[in-house]
Amino acid sequence: IILVGASAPVSFFAYPGKESWLVPEGCEVLELAGAQQDTEAALEALAGRIAATSGCRVLGETFAARMQRGAGRFGVERLQYFSEHVTEQLAGLEQIILVGASAPVSFFAYPGKESWLVPEGCEVLELAGAQQDTEAALESLAERIGASPDFDRVPPAPAFPPPTGALTPVAIGQSLTLLMPDHAIVSDEAATCGLGIFPSTEQAPPHDWLMLTGGAIGQGLPLSLGAAVACPDRKVIALQADGSAMYTVQALWSMVRENTDVTVVIMNNRSYAILNIELARVGAGQPTPKTLSMLDLSRPDIDWVRLAEGMGVPATRADSAEAFHEQLAAALAKKGPRLIEAMVVQQMP
Repeated sequence: IILVGASAPVSFFAYPGKESWLVPEGCEVLELAGAQQDTEAALEALAGRIAATSGCRVLGETFAARMQRGAGRFGVERLQYFSEHVTEQLAGLEQIILVGASAPVSFFAYPGKESWLVPEGCEVLELAGAQQDTEAALESLAERIGASPDFDRVPPAPAFPPPTGALTPVAIGQSLTLLMPDHAIVSDEAATCGLGIFPSTEQAPPHDWLMLTGGAIGQGLPLSLGAAVACPDRKVIALQADGSAMYTVQALWSMVRENTDVTVVIMNNRSYAILNIELARVGAGQPTPKTLSMLDLSRPDIDWVRLAEGMGVPATRADSAEAFHEQLAAALAKKGPRLIEAMVVQQMP
């Protein structure tokens, strides 16, 4: 495995067996100094070429600051979120090579579950540290193995009809795949909904996917605002959980003031769903009604349409896949900030 840090677009390569040629003879760790790079060229021309030559798998961190993905680009498998899923994903590996990141560990410590997720007996090597030049490190590896100039690219999504029925995260991802313009920027703070949206957009038009690399919440709206200011010629799509949006809701007003081209999709499930999941997983005993009420976002329900309109953002509400698809098409066809309140049917992972 080669694990590239959160600020880089690829996290690691997974090898089914040891390959002694990955590092110079007699060298256990190869460290390359320099500035951290995060470029599409590093992901495609280096990671893809190395994978094509060596036959390795390529995986990305669960929460990478930026990933460049979609049709025509090199596909990166994402490291799973829950520790037991990561254990299955990495089973059988004999070597992990880190590039700008730490070895895989669980996001939280769970009773009865492993926190250190490297398979038993697996060798861990570091090709480059987080503060070093990961692109140069991959270039060195590609040169050493005589990497092929060619690599596999993600094919465009085959034609399929717009989703119908319940408004699930998968349905939202399908609509994004059908409607997203080329080179859009996606800010993902969709929390539990994002776990279904992300894989559903693998074959969407080429785009950048931005995430928070830690466990805090509230970044999504200001992140999308900043992306729109930095790249005014690109459509920005903010996939935003309702609870975390409340921490920085004032960013909606700034989007209007700065005349940014952002389409905000609020995932309204009226709860901190991820915290409900984690509460059950940490084994803290039977939660009391008071405990559960602290993770509930009703009484009163937050009206995101009125909240957005009060800050000058045109807004609509969708409670079905058909309505969402229609509203997303309309929002993406116009310049300027728009908000869609998606009344999602929660799908627990």
